[in-house]
Amino acid sequence: MARIITISREFGSGGRELGKRLADELGFAYYDREIVTAIAEKTKIDEDLVEHTLETGPRTMVPLTFGHTFDYIPEFPSESKRILGDQYDVIKSMAERGDAVFIGRHADVILESYKPLKIFVYAELLAKIERCRERAPEDEHLSDRELARKIRQVDKGRSASHVTVSDLAWGDKVGYDLMVNTTEMDLKVLAKALAEYARHFFESQGK
Repeated sequence: MARIITISREFGSGGRELGKRLADELGFAYYDREIVTAIAEKTKIDEDLVEHTLETGPRTMVPLTFGHTFDYIPEFPSESKRILGDQYDVIKSMAERGDAVFIGRHADVILESYKPLKIFVYAELLAKIERCRERAPEDEHLSDRELARKIRQVDKGRSASHVTVSDLAWGDKVGYDLMVNTTEMDLKVLAKALAEYARHFFESQGK
């Protein structure tokens, strides 16, 4: 069975960059935006709508299990059903290709049978604001207060989306193998340390 790492992350914590560096260190495949693109191609739904649905969840708070058939959940808009159903299929298909790092998109829940290394990446708010500012487009001029509000909104959406697939709260340490605080951390150095941790983790599983 493939060695799988899933990374859930707070907005602005650097989880995406950390995941890419970790994949490079281990020689694993890396799946992030590729998941959205594959779902959009399969469903023929615009990528922006796919991304929005995966980030914020369907427009309902009815819990569900991925083993259920989405066609029988009338509360969900039809597009949300298709996106959620195909998300499961796409991520499973990618995992079957071999060792990989998955960023977000409920991969930690969908790939539970693979016994993945589940990492949650977080940081202090000021560190997240600074990282967002460093990576913002040149024409974006948001105040610290506006950036903080954006960060909270995105994280609130991710938390709400997680509720639809798991009984455990998003960011609850019980649902992860490793909690990583990136505040004032060099992500290059941190990725090397996490790669070593991952090797030991999979060796303990006999992988």
